Amino acid sequence: MSLDWISPAERLQSLPQYVFARLDELKAHARNQGVDLIDLGMGNPDGAAPAPVIAAAKAALDEATNHGYPPFEGTANFRGAIAKWYYRRYGVTLDPNSEALPLLGSKEGLGHLALAYINPGDTVLVPSPAYPVHFRGPAIAGANIHNIILKAENDWEIDLNDIPVDVARKAKILFFNYPSNPTGATASRAFFEDVVAFAREYKILLVHDLCYAELAFDGYKPTSLLEIPGAKEIGVEFHTLSKTYNMAGWRVGFVVGNSQIIQGLRTLKTNLDYGIFAALQTAAQTALELPDEYVIQVQNRYRERRDFIIAGLSKLGWNIKPTKATMYLWIPCAVGWNSTDFALMVMQKTGVVFTPGNAFGIGGEGYVRISLIADLDRLGEALQRLTDAGIRYE
Repeated sequence: MSLDWISPAERLQSLPQYVFARLDELKAHARNQGVDLIDLGMGNPDGAAPAPVIAAAKAALDEATNHGYPPFEGTANFRGAIAKWYYRRYGVTLDPNSEALPLLGSKEGLGHLALAYINPGDTVLVPSPAYPVHFRGPAIAGANIHNIILKAENDWEIDLNDIPVDVARKAKILFFNYPSNPTGATASRAFFEDVVAFAREYKILLVHDLCYAELAFDGYKPTSLLEIPGAKEIGVEFHTLSKTYNMAGWRVGFVVGNSQIIQGLRTLKTNLDYGIFAALQTAAQTALELPDEYVIQVQNRYRERRDFIIAGLSKLGWNIKPTKATMYLWIPCAVGWNSTDFALMVMQKTGVVFTPGNAFGIGGEGYVRISLIADLDRLGEALQRLTDAGIRYE
């Protein structure tokens, strides 16, 4: 029976197809044709979570009390671990009872925050390119999105002067993300100080996504928004265990910062979900308590991969500035190609998967993102395939 008489809500009809979902379809088709794909598309870390984290999860599964509904606000132990991690990393003091909330991954929290605080027609500031939920969450909520187009010549850092005064006066929320997905860009502490001053002047809520907090190299240490005096009065910060701890499929993240904003998000979530399985929260607590040696190993792994790919791409005509953080490289398409066509051509000719930059908004056109999610042997194979296919930046 046809259901042509049932149509999706307008909020869904207004959304373009999620590029990662379309990529999955194309990859599945290629695999069905016997293509050996080297998938450097999604930011999906390779390998298992750390052994102590897996052991903690297994032990927690044997605890009968963990199999009931978890507390809406997360377990006290996990919230306490979040607060201790923030103090250890940034010297930021958090009240674990009101200024930290576990999430089913940071993407869920970012999307639900938009629903909790954006009314249809509200003006929201979003950099472009950006992680898709930063603009799709507001779009679903009915926001009027003002794209702040980022520029290569500004090292992909937001220029607050690009925001018209009349737009700033209307704006309710600014979403931003440093170290950045997809560009790998970092922002100085001075930028964070400026953005806090800007938000205080125009009464704008700051939403900072710090999911690459620990994937930093060459002595660089990312800044937490909450380190900046006055930031906690007007902002929240999201984090995930997906990247650093290879826990992408576990769906564990958290938000910290202003207790009033967090309470609003918690209120929405109590009507939509029951929170994270308690055994996973025990495992996540274990991850945050791992010694620094583990993080250093992860950083070294991605730094080695970064250097390897940059060196290989240089032989094909790309001159890529080494990133200071994240697990990505952001490279221009070969001359004459747009993002989608270039990524599809590369996949069809070589079986190597890149993500087209326009998946991250209009400001990403002309670029592709490479995820450093394969070992050196596979990365070497990817470079060889590009070489054999004659794919160059020229």
